[in-house]
Amino acid sequence: MLSTQTSLPSPTTQWSHLLNSQRLGASKKFNANTSTRSQFHKDYDRLVFSHSFRQLNQKTQVHPLTNQLGIHTRLTHSLEVSSIGRSLGMMAAEKIHDALRSGLPAGVSPADVGVIVQAACLAHDIGNPPFGHAGEYAIRDWFRQPEPQAVLENLSSNERLDLLAYEGNAQGFRLLARNEHHPDKGGMRLTCATLGAFMKYPWLATHSNDVNENHYNVQKFGCFYSEASQLEELAACLHLPRSEQHDGFARHPLAYLLEAADDICYALIDLEDGINLNMLTYGEVATIFYELIGERPSSVNLPAHMSVRQSLASLRARAMMRLVNTVTDAFVANSDALLAGTLQGSLFAHCDTSVQNGINQAKQLAREKIFNHPSKVRMELMANQCLHSLLNAFMPLAWTGSQSATMQPPMSFEQQRLLRLLQPHLDEHRRILSDDIYHNILNILDFITGMNDHEAYRLAQELQGHWGTVV
Repeated sequence: MLSTQTSLPSPTTQWSHLLNSQRLGASKKFNANTSTRSQFHKDYDRLVFSHSFRQLNQKTQVHPLTNQLGIHTRLTHSLEVSSIGRSLGMMAAEKIHDALRSGLPAGVSPADVGVIVQAACLAHDIGNPPFGHAGEYAIRDWFRQPEPQAVLENLSSNERLDLLAYEGNAQGFRLLARNEHHPDKGGMRLTCATLGAFMKYPWLATHSNDVNENHYNVQKFGCFYSEASQLEELAACLHLPRSEQHDGFARHPLAYLLEAADDICYALIDLEDGINLNMLTYGEVATIFYELIGERPSSVNLPAHMSVRQSLASLRARAMMRLVNTVTDAFVANSDALLAGTLQGSLFAHCDTSVQNGINQAKQLAREKIFNHPSKVRMELMANQCLHSLLNAFMPLAWTGSQSATMQPPMSFEQQRLLRLLQPHLDEHRRILSDDIYHNILNILDFITGMNDHEAYRLAQELQGHWGTVV
């Protein structure tokens, strides 16, 4: 546990901790401004060139396995979120610098803050399983089935809840801190500042969920029990205060900007995809854009000289400019609460009414017309069956394929073949199936969730005997 401070240090001192360029898992210390290419720029580059980031190219943003060109994937979504995040970070830092007498810490510029948020945004969905949120629900649902219960009963409450409340956010931190290998151990070894901004939920599943309640209404968390020590190390490096709500940590202030950037894309870009897929009309979306811009047009009919795409692009640009300004104003106005770790809600909750209304209307419209559209529901049912097929096949290896499973009956031919498919993944990450069933389960989940939508679909089809099916 971190010690409770009797008096808060100055804002500049707090920011010097929060913008720490020390790399998690590395003993060598770096200066943030040793060259034009800062440590934070190196974070961004490491992410761009990582295998897990490339896999986002065929992972679901909203619409699984769509064949229509121009619809967003997790990769294009992440790139757009990172672009908005950079603007938010730079503008917020400039405003904070002007508001504080002593400004930002020595050697840290607004551009550095911008690239910290940009890199964190680039990684914000890197742990998502195939098929997006539908994939998360499928994994949780599988572990709630009767068959795995005998195994789960032998796990600790922390370990069991990681699976019953499975979270792509926690998988993302595991990937960054452990799985995407530096030549030595320690994951990607990103700076603590970037990882802090990445962590929307810097706490364990048991911090935000009651282990004794049913696990159908789970709360988000950002770290599996397997990476608890890395979370403690990160929080100590950044001097994150303990949360007032639970035993986890308060968010890094820049995580609020990441969340805002994600919400802006959700409110604007995802609705545009809805038009392109004939789920929404131009009028429905344009009305919300005008709300976010702060105007009340007499009509939202399409201008005669502009296409739908051109009109939406124009409205989107104006809406984004206003949202970036409004969100960064809220960031500065609430900087004391952000530094103390006491701010409640998102930054949008502290913006003016028209912005709040516009964001809420966008989310409501998406829920009603996109997430419950029959074509999306059918694809989500397919995604659920697909992941259940993979889990049914591979997960028993967690308790039958260990190195010392001498008391277990011999592995079947099918299990031996499945282990051969899994083995390259284990070898790459220098792991074996051991007597620790919890870690075996996580290693298999690393393998399955690392697939993109198309890889998962093809393998599930092949395991069911449908050879040669291609999507």
